[in-house]
Amino acid sequence: MDLNPPQGENYSHPQICFFHVLFKGAALTFYILSALFVNSFVIIFVVTALLAALDFWVVKNVSGRILVGLRWWNEINDDGESVWKFECLDQESLARMNKKDSWLFWWTLYLTAVVWVFFAIFSLIRFQADYLLVVGVCLTLSVANIVGFTKCRKDAKKQIQQFATQTIATRFSSTLQSAFSVV
Repeated sequence: MDLNPPQGENYSHPQICFFHVLFKGAALTFYILSALFVNSFVIIFVVTALLAALDFWVVKNVSGRILVGLRWWNEINDDGESVWKFECLDQESLARMNKKDSWLFWWTLYLTAVVWVFFAIFSLIRFQADYLLVVGVCLTLSVANIVGFTKCRKDAKKQIQQFATQTIATRFSSTLQSAFSVV
């Protein structure tokens, strides 16, 4: 992953980028500032978890689909087994995705989880099990999106490779057939 955002292009979906960052920032900011201004752990837990859940939903259902062209979900099949499902745009649409949008999506996705891990370590050092619970909920939601979109991206790459291989094989075979049919 490149550390610097791509130069020379603007965000193609600035509103989606804004909301992608908004709920992450809101959950983190409320968690940090709540220690200074709120005396009730229940309020801190509920509001922080609600903001993290909103972030999870926005990333999974809106910004992931629009900014990087990926979508994932998990289903339970008839045997009671968990099955991951993935969707991605076709190769041509993926190639046209805005690199700056994609960069923002992936970096904020991973960076948020790193910040929650930092808060978890901080809560452990301070022996604050109640705040570790809040951080655990938020970290779980962040990691679920990371795992889902990372698996989805790998599945998309595999589908693109299979499509390319199949296309090349089909073209080769039709070229070969036409060459022998002329003879």
